[in-house]
Amino acid sequence: MIVAGDVAWVLTSTALVLLMTIPALALFYGGLVRATNLLSVLMHCVAIAALASILWLAGAYSLAFDAGNAFIGGLSKVFLLSVARDAVWEGTKIPETAFFMFQMTFAIITPALIVGAYVERIRFAAVLVFSGLWLVLVYAPVAHWVWGGGWLAGMGTLDFAGGIVVHVTAGASALVIAAMLGPRRGFPKHVQPPHAPWMTMVGATMLWVGWFGFNAGSALAANHDAAMALLVTHVSAATASLVWMALEWTKFGKPSLVGFVTGTIAGLATITPASGFVGPVAALIIGVAAGVICFYAVPLVKDRLGVDDSLDVLAVHGVGGATGTILLAFLVSLPGGVGYAEGMNLGSQFVAQAVGVVSVAVFSAVFTWIIVRLTKALVGLRVDEQTEKEGLDYAEHGEVGYNIQ
Repeated sequence: MIVAGDVAWVLTSTALVLLMTIPALALFYGGLVRATNLLSVLMHCVAIAALASILWLAGAYSLAFDAGNAFIGGLSKVFLLSVARDAVWEGTKIPETAFFMFQMTFAIITPALIVGAYVERIRFAAVLVFSGLWLVLVYAPVAHWVWGGGWLAGMGTLDFAGGIVVHVTAGASALVIAAMLGPRRGFPKHVQPPHAPWMTMVGATMLWVGWFGFNAGSALAANHDAAMALLVTHVSAATASLVWMALEWTKFGKPSLVGFVTGTIAGLATITPASGFVGPVAALIIGVAAGVICFYAVPLVKDRLGVDDSLDVLAVHGVGGATGTILLAFLVSLPGGVGYAEGMNLGSQFVAQAVGVVSVAVFSAVFTWIIVRLTKALVGLRVDEQTEKEGLDYAEHGEVGYNIQ
């Protein structure tokens, strides 16, 4: 049976999550790069959105959500040929086409998140090849493991809206491709600052709004779970923003706009896996943890590891998603939470969450290494030194972001 209210909420959430990539993520990342690389970042995001949409229809959706085995789905839903117009998605009161579109937006934003690791130095052809292969070989299998009835779902691993499926996969993969691609010119001491912090703030706050569809929409119904997911998402984002600001203010003497909204994204990423399972008190705890842990993860990746993950995909999304996934085991029983499933307790839930994080991180890293090697062999990976110096906008796309006379 189709329930109109549920359908309306999922359709609205689908639009909100697509907004998160185009234009929100594009603007967030675009403001953080040099002015001569703005258009390249925008192009990366919008092209990935189009490419992922077609690949999702052509077979990635089927690999993720068709009945198959514990590791990968089948192929009966390729091009939705076997899906009737009035088919209802199992366990919901929405059409499967609505579920297909909602999940498509997740498949779009996840490879787009990785853009932040390789900005200002990668060939556009490499972006397309890498993103397409990554969606099929990394994202679709992991989505099946967690949300499609795969082996992690079988052991009780919880991930309400993508802490593992979206953020751990993107974060681990970002580290690998950034390391293989090599750092930007001048890294780490002489990298130019963000050219438009205002643009980054606009993109971040659009992400904040869009994240309500990301998390609350994952209830797949207009119900109490959606309402609580929306509430805790906002609380975590607000808390992490203030914590990041306080840490930056203490360390550097001034609170920056870019730092504040980076804390916002950390809070959003960290609450994502727990959003449908925990209550407001847990959201405050997760927000504090997000602000502190992700803040200190940024210099750990760039200074201690020496990897130019340019826009902090691992430190914010990967570390945040993993933190929220692990904390979920401890916080699900607090007031407002759903409690442990039958047969589960703190210990068994912690094991299930930890296995999910570690296995997905390792799988994502290994397959990203393979995909990067293949991409380099097919189309090359990095632009030449002169192009990198001048910026990718005109060299790669024949346009410029600012035409100032």
